[in-house]
Amino acid sequence: MTPSTIDYQHYLSESSKARKPSAIRRLIPLTKIPGMISLGAGAPNGDLFPFEGISISLKNGQSLQIDSQVLNESLTYGPSDGIPQLNGWLKELQRIQHAPPVDFVVSIGTGSQDLVTKALQMLISPGDNVLFESPGYVGVIAFLRHQPCNLIDVDLDSHGVVPSKLREQLDNWPADKRKPKMLYTVPVGGNPTGVSQTLERKKEIYEIARKHNLLILEDDPYYYLQFGEKVPSYLSMDTDGRVLRFDSMSKILSSGLRVGWATGPAELVNVMNLVTQTANLQPSSVAQAITYTLVDSWGHDGFYAHTLKVAAFYKQRCQLFCSFARKHLEGLAEWVEPDAGMFVWFYLKGITDSFDLIMTKAMDKKVLLVPGIEFYCHPKEVGPVQSVRASFSNVSDENMDAGLERLGSLLREHIAETVDTK
Repeated sequence: MTPSTIDYQHYLSESSKARKPSAIRRLIPLTKIPGMISLGAGAPNGDLFPFEGISISLKNGQSLQIDSQVLNESLTYGPSDGIPQLNGWLKELQRIQHAPPVDFVVSIGTGSQDLVTKALQMLISPGDNVLFESPGYVGVIAFLRHQPCNLIDVDLDSHGVVPSKLREQLDNWPADKRKPKMLYTVPVGGNPTGVSQTLERKKEIYEIARKHNLLILEDDPYYYLQFGEKVPSYLSMDTDGRVLRFDSMSKILSSGLRVGWATGPAELVNVMNLVTQTANLQPSSVAQAITYTLVDSWGHDGFYAHTLKVAAFYKQRCQLFCSFARKHLEGLAEWVEPDAGMFVWFYLKGITDSFDLIMTKAMDKKVLLVPGIEFYCHPKEVGPVQSVRASFSNVSDENMDAGLERLGSLLREHIAETVDTK
């Protein structure tokens, strides 16, 4: 099914509208035509590459060999949207997991953040207003601070973006100011808050996006880290073709592989590919070949079974972490126990500024957390923040217990000092 009529040119920056395919990169597909003699592309001669084969040893004792044709193709220049074997596998995965109601394409990137930043670069024109969760993902905040746009805070609660407040913002948008054309959101296991949007909220937010002609940038690296039944994605309800979705293998297979993928309407994803052509030509084909060899050996059912094991592991870690939090921080902090992801967002009582506490006294106690102020688009306007982000993903049982005990001890000492000085 094709999407309803959307003028995608409305969303593109002027520089994106002017982009043209690389004169050399557009020849790559033509080299696959039988009988075609290519004198155009400056690809190095593969006979000189020293690699004969690559085998992969898995922790279960299984050994996999990368197919020779896949390997040979991955060792040289390849398509900007990823090797066709993995691209096709991921496109089928999206059909199985999300069943998008309209036509879509997939593009592979060097991790999902690579694709998120390229999408933003593609869309942002000087003076644009971008709707952004507050608090939100610091990696994208850092990128946007160097773009010619204004970041517009979108309020969150224990279930993510608050539809009523988003609607109020847009319904009452000043007539003399440029209206936002996109909303960036991490809807599952939010970083830093750990909160997830409910299906009802997603439906409501999607209708707000339709009313106000917004694109939704659905950055969803923790989708497969949901601890219970998966909440349907924005992509699954996108009857208009206004969702650009971003997925990642970092939390599922390996963060060092740097394999992510974007899903959305061809009119947008193809422009992102043009950005790739001028930025880094293509994502690593060898990393893609390794990924494809593994997931192809599993099949889509085997891949999904693996993600369930990953989610079960993080669920257990989260439950244990929160039990230690109740043990050491009861009465000293407030938090919402996550139902997905890797993070807990602590609101610390009895303090006014978590930055100074964490960066000085917590360091002395030898416990590391991230001060909450780092996750706000406008730290000077927000002022002192009492929250901190903690992660339970890669900490031993003993260190969870000890780390939260140290945090609790620090808070008690700080509160006692505050009382003494009054």
